[in-house]
Amino acid sequence: ISQMDICGMNQNGVFPETQANSVKKVLPRPLSRVNGWSPPLHPFQAIAWTTFLLVSISAFGIFIPSLPRNWKYAAYAVMGVLFTFHLIMHLIAITIDPADTNVRLKKDYSEPVPTFDRSKHAHVIQNQYCHLCEVTVSKKARHCSSCNKCVSGFDHHCKWLNNCVGSRNYHFFFGSVISATAGLLGIVFILLYVFIQYFVNPDELRTDHLYKDISSENVWLLFLPLWPVRVKTPMVLSIDVVVLLLAITSFVLLGHLLIFHLYLICKNKSTFDYMMQTRVPPQPAEKKELPLKNRGNISQVFLFLYVISIKGWSHCVDSPYTGTS
Repeated sequence: ISQMDICGMNQNGVFPETQANSVKKVLPRPLSRVNGWSPPLHPFQAIAWTTFLLVSISAFGIFIPSLPRNWKYAAYAVMGVLFTFHLIMHLIAITIDPADTNVRLKKDYSEPVPTFDRSKHAHVIQNQYCHLCEVTVSKKARHCSSCNKCVSGFDHHCKWLNNCVGSRNYHFFFGSVISATAGLLGIVFILLYVFIQYFVNPDELRTDHLYKDISSENVWLLFLPLWPVRVKTPMVLSIDVVVLLLAITSFVLLGHLLIFHLYLICKNKSTFDYMMQTRVPPQPAEKKELPLKNRGNISQVFLFLYVISIKGWSHCVDSPYTGTS
């Protein structure tokens, strides 16, 4: 294990003896996390919630009210259902404890996780018994090193949820991804329509009765119909472009994530299974580097990097915390 680079942490680095002793005294033994609300919260959560709020406020407060009357109410209904459904699925996926049944029944989350002794055991889970959770777990359970517990039907640890995705909350996670992708696609269409229509026929965006009191075509109303705020045209176009870029970026990332999970569902695999099958085996030091055409499937390498960066899969497949016998 001293030769491993686990999750970006160089295991070859050694503290001076005095420094190591002080670290042992200061660092407490880790606790198991219950769900995505358990501290410490991840910065990716703040990014996800900020994006959701910005897109929601701008969509329902600025751009949907600017649509023609026949389209406005349809947009309110469709986008309202999608955003509400996504919010519910997202909250459930965060709140559910994905731990294995025996872990939830027998484990005390207030007690620190034991230190794994590799001199006594080759793997954390052996014969379906976890030496850290100290319970018998199901066959497809894996011990998550971020949550410090065994997760039933482990798929991956999602930093955006700050929670593991397993068999107990996978459907809610998948529903959250589908609804977010569909909602962002609808927002992109609405923003493109508003942006194009401003240059083609801006009167189509000024159908609200409050515009009757405004003579200048350079003045627009935001947050109709409850709290109308007057702004100039450059402000409206700037907000449109910024939110459009944010929505397109989020849609592309979530779209790739959705396609990847549809692929996994068709193959009846989990993300963990895919990672284990596609990892590149270490090459002997004396072996010469192979030509580029014999190095394997480059697309799999890019997909491997994509899963880590987009999904926030925080486990290295060689880590003993996900190993089984």
